[in-house]
Amino acid sequence: MDTATPAVTVALHDGSSVVAETGQVDARRHGELLLPAVHRVLSEAGTTLDAVTDVVVGVGPGPYTGLRVGLVTAATFGSALSVPVHGVCTLDGLAHAAGRDGLEGPFVVATDARRKEVYWARYEDPRTREGEPSVDRPADITEHLAGLPVVGAGALLYPEAFPDARGPEHVSAGALAGLAAERLASGAALLPPQPLYLRRPDAQVPKNYKVVTPK
Repeated sequence: MDTATPAVTVALHDGSSVVAETGQVDARRHGELLLPAVHRVLSEAGTTLDAVTDVVVGVGPGPYTGLRVGLVTAATFGSALSVPVHGVCTLDGLAHAAGRDGLEGPFVVATDARRKEVYWARYEDPRTREGEPSVDRPADITEHLAGLPVVGAGALLYPEAFPDARGPEHVSAGALAGLAAERLASGAALLPPQPLYLRRPDAQVPKNYKVVTPK
């Protein structure tokens, strides 16, 4: 599952292929949409939650509120089922999906970070990220990324900065699960299911607020 972007996406994977998948784009309803999506996928596959052996969740980068919905749900499932919970970078999932669509590399993945910024990372190929994800204004990285295709909603939002914008626009839980299955089968380590925020949340404790309690 992944809720790090406006897409709420869930998939069931049997270790070799996607059994069922669903996704809906709504930046304000992650909490409302995630559990019904899980139920829909399990129903389509004709199975139940207790058949799940591993949980994979996108760890971002992404906005605080949406991202934590998926992470908390994944942790709850892991605890209730006594199964491992694995984290995968959401940008890596998008890169893997782009590879399935035929993009070879090098290329860039960029998602909407709001505040007129993008979360982004550069990839040598669909399975190999160069360095760590970053958050920047598109104009500040245009020259650095010149000539490279850019995958994701961040690219489509800023066509003047990313003229070679490509799909997919949003992450797919099926691609995320497929990448995780490959890494698990090869013995590669996955990320802990901890949020990758890259910056502080929008909500802050106000400074210099007026004290109203009696002395």
